Amino acid sequence: MAVAEGKKLAFEGPEKIDSLVLEKFPYEGPRQNITYTTKEFSAVCPFSGLPDIATIEMVYVPKNSCVELKSLKYYFLSYRNVGIYQEAVTARIYEDLFKVLEPYYLSIKTTYNTRGGIDAVCVVSSDKQ
Repeated sequence: MAVAEGKKLAFEGPEKIDSLVLEKFPYEGPRQNITYTTKEFSAVCPFSGLPDIATIEMVYVPKNSCVELKSLKYYFLSYRNVGIYQEAVTARIYEDLFKVLEPYYLSIKTTYNTRGGIDAVCVVSSDKQ
């Protein structure tokens, strides 16, 4: 367990993120955009040790498979006690899901609750890679 500098709030490291929980099922059909959104994502700011709450929007065009939603929820829950910066969260989710799904297109957008008067939005998408 790590502790934020000068703080007593403990949190886990990124090795606790459980990408192995992600499951997929076969997809056959026309190309279509699929969008999943959750407002229940949380991780821990490794600087302050305080929770970072975000809305995650995932948009993808499946090639051969779709992500199973219960496994996606468990994957997101695995971040709950992990100390990880917002930008790294977005990149990690993108990398893990792209590896599992190998879609035609994938975009991950994280919109964090306002903190200190600052809004933070991070986006990683396959058309930018």
